[in-house]
Amino acid sequence: MLTKRIIPCLDIKDGETVKGVNFVNLRSAGDPVELAEKYSQQGADELVFLDITATVEKRKTLTELVKKVAQKINIPFTVGGGISSKEDVYALLKAGADKVSINSSAIRRPELINELSNEFGAQCVVVAIDTRWVNGEHIVHVKGGREATEVRTIPWANEVQERGAGEILLTSMDHDGTKNGFALELTSQLTKTLNIPVIASGGAGNADHFEEIFKDNGADAALAASIFHYGEVLIPDLKKQLQQSGVTVRLN
Repeated sequence: MLTKRIIPCLDIKDGETVKGVNFVNLRSAGDPVELAEKYSQQGADELVFLDITATVEKRKTLTELVKKVAQKINIPFTVGGGISSKEDVYALLKAGADKVSINSSAIRRPELINELSNEFGAQCVVVAIDTRWVNGEHIVHVKGGREATEVRTIPWANEVQERGAGEILLTSMDHDGTKNGFALELTSQLTKTLNIPVIASGGAGNADHFEEIFKDNGADAALAASIFHYGEVLIPDLKKQLQQSGVTVRLN
């Protein structure tokens, strides 16, 4: 079995880490540079940094903050928010990112996925899919979850793969911040359909939820925020439990 990855996520607003429930009611969760360093030391496999208001505010990602975080960690680092061109990606890679995550810009102009994959390699391109159950269907949302599209989640995931994305970051907005567990059925549908890795995001509340998403639903990685930020689950303890339950993880 391939090694499963544990990925803390830093949602950034106005230069600080925040976390909400179902993408709203955000509250502060600490200094991103300090949190990044802590997670790297604790044995996180990767780190995701999402500038959650960059697209809405029509500005670029906070590259100076990306640079500060990159200097403190020694694990793969994915950055997203406000990325809409090859120039944006060059700037973030120069600042220390290893991969970029695109969402709204990919929906707006799907060929961007092809362009970035051709220029930087599929391994550099993560497409984030923020999805919510609307009128009996999983629907893609953009602009930090603020705006529903007419795009259905599963066909979009297939198109994203065909266009050259190396990975999908699947966030269930219905589960986000609830701590009631990941979107098992949807994640399972995608992992059975796709050949590229799927990162499950939204709803992690305890170690059992990670075990569930890995063992029974095929996720290649699982991302969480608040349970790590507020010390409810410690990464070394989580990995120990996963290993004991038969999930292959990287131990420090």
